[in-house]
Amino acid sequence: MDSYGVESFSLDHTKVKAPYVRIAGKYTGVAGDTITKYDLRFTQPNYNAIPTSAMHTLEHLLAVYFREDLDNIIDISPMGCRTGFYLLCFGELSTSKVQDVLIRSLKKVIETQDVPAANERQCGNYRDHSLFGAKAYAMLVLEGFNVL
Repeated sequence: MDSYGVESFSLDHTKVKAPYVRIAGKYTGVAGDTITKYDLRFTQPNYNAIPTSAMHTLEHLLAVYFREDLDNIIDISPMGCRTGFYLLCFGELSTSKVQDVLIRSLKKVIETQDVPAANERQCGNYRDHSLFGAKAYAMLVLEGFNVL
């Protein structure tokens, strides 16, 4: 089956076991910078998907919490299939380091009282958030990593 040059299309989604962290690609820019793309998989592909409001809230929270531990982040963004996130960083970190940061961040999600930037001025769809849902999925992932 052709992957159309897209790394995630060559991943056999029937063989992976979520949650996990893996390197999904390494790229070298024209100036020689290395950019590493990480697959932060929260739910099992084709069995569960995170509702958009919970996904949106997780996006806001992880954008803040990951940056508290890592200073080389380019972006953290949701997968279209809503089973996890992609993290883009300058340089390369071990998957265990990224998983440690993910676990710390998800523990902070569980303790969160307010969603940052969830207002009309800072968010393009500020009404579509679920802190309750974000906390529920954070707990599921942490249970999957056997840290709760």
